[in-house]
Amino acid sequence: MAEIVITEFMDAQAVARISESHEVLYDPGLADRQGEIADLLGGCRALIVRNRTQVSEAILQKANTLECVGRLGVGLDNIDVDACKARGVAVYPATGANNLSVAEYVITSAMALLRGAYHANAAMIAGQWPRQSLMGRELSGKTLGLVGFGAIAQETARKAVSLGMKIVAHDPFIAENHPAWRTVERLDLLDLLSVSDVVSLHVPLTDETHHQINAEALKHMKKDSVLINAARGGVVDENALADALHRGALAGAALDVFEKEPLDAVHGQRFEGLKNIILTPHIAGVTVESNVRVSDLIADLVLGHLGNSNE
Repeated sequence: MAEIVITEFMDAQAVARISESHEVLYDPGLADRQGEIADLLGGCRALIVRNRTQVSEAILQKANTLECVGRLGVGLDNIDVDACKARGVAVYPATGANNLSVAEYVITSAMALLRGAYHANAAMIAGQWPRQSLMGRELSGKTLGLVGFGAIAQETARKAVSLGMKIVAHDPFIAENHPAWRTVERLDLLDLLSVSDVVSLHVPLTDETHHQINAEALKHMKKDSVLINAARGGVVDENALADALHRGALAGAALDVFEKEPLDAVHGQRFEGLKNIILTPHIAGVTVESNVRVSDLIADLVLGHLGNSNE
């Protein structure tokens, strides 16, 4: 049996490096076959996953030799962290390795939504010249509201400032005297929503943040503002958001994460016909470069843990 099981895609060089010293089962399609995973963990010392593999109590019960879980990303809502802790299983997220990728995704989405010039291929090919209808807005001078002000949000803020944006943020877990607030205005959530031209979410999915952006919250946003969610799907009430977009109560939105993933035709239908939305498959933190950084970091952490456990 394999010492290390990898259930989702990982940089090939990082997999090869791990394989030099450990027996590895690398099957990036296992996340689509959840029922098979538990039976593969007999004798397994490390499990490496992304966001789709559910590391549940049922999985852990069959993984009696499991020592650690490596997460190729930062969110841990697919991992039962408490159950891991109770069994002495260490959990290693790739903290910081994909900050840049997510920050660039947010800035790119904000630019695309405000400019509104990138959906005219069919009209152009048909010989139309829709200049007037595609006259969008500039990013510079706009206010970016960050809901959650951790490392990724702070990286996003730095890039937005360089483009001429004003930054406001909401994060009740960062003390008022923290250095992060020196150049950023600290606001309550509803105040942030009411003044921001672009709202970007950077919070984990918890009982408190579930549907934090709901119909009531959306009412506080400016009609010409846009919403970006590259955090966790359940933070946004997707039905309420789709309704606001269809009614023209919001100028646009970009969603990289969804309450049900993968997004299927039934749940995706709510966004049918909207020209002011960007939908992407949980890819904000995944670029060629970040995949290398994330994979290398997790390889280091897992190899370090397994090496130390033999001492």
